[in-house]
Amino acid sequence: MRSGSIVLLPSKNVGKHSTGDNEEALVLFSGSGEMRMADGTILNLRPYVVAYCPPDTEHDVFNTGSEPLRYVYLVARAR
Repeated sequence: MRSGSIVLLPSKNVGKHSTGDNEEALVLFSGSGEMRMADGTILNLRPYVVAYCPPDTEHDVFNTGSEPLRYVYLVARAR
């Protein structure tokens, strides 16, 4: 498992990427945004929400608010 901390400024995104053989969870601390999946699914992100992204899923995280979006990501091998 690996993890990291992200601060995403307003109107910014992390960039499309895939989980591959991993699963990913985001734990939100402040701000608001969206996790957008390639299949069109949108998860709304707000403080104290945990968002899950399954294996083999292309996704991107967007800050849709007016303040920095702060979260921790956790990535673990799913298989």
